[in-house]
Amino acid sequence: MTRRTLVALAPLALAACATGQTGGAGQTDTARVEAYLRTVSLNNVPFTQTWPNGTVGGGLLTYHAGYLHLVYTAPHAMDLEASGSHAVFKDSQAGSETRMGLAHNPLGLLMGNPIQLSGPVSVTDIQKPPGIMQVSLTRTENPSQGLVTLILKDNGRTLSLFEIRIVDERRHTLFIRLQ
Repeated sequence: MTRRTLVALAPLALAACATGQTGGAGQTDTARVEAYLRTVSLNNVPFTQTWPNGTVGGGLLTYHAGYLHLVYTAPHAMDLEASGSHAVFKDSQAGSETRMGLAHNPLGLLMGNPIQLSGPVSVTDIQKPPGIMQVSLTRTENPSQGLVTLILKDNGRTLSLFEIRIVDERRHTLFIRLQ
């Protein structure tokens, strides 16, 4: 190969390394996850959540494309409802209600309807240990706004969401594990 050819191929090689996948395998896996997120309907699934400070809580999760509802029973009654580009968080103990936009929040990556894992959303990594597919997502235009990693059980035919890891712009990590 000539030096000119190597220089021309370098950006492609770097892009392949950045995603943890090469060629069609990564695209196939991304398409499977995208199809799963477009069709899944999780209703009142028990979950546990670990906040960045180590506090553990939980409740029931409802999710379908463009909609997420977390009803917390522990550490106390709280409610997070996200749809499209906005979320509302209600804390019954504090008696407060907080409205937030999701355009700059990592949670917004999962609120598309239909979900698209291309364009404004980039798949930054795909890992496939046996029986698992782990897919990391960020905003294409501003990856420093946070990262969402979906951990799915994968039996080769079907996917099943098991855990969501959200890293915010301050590098704080929140874990949501479905039971």
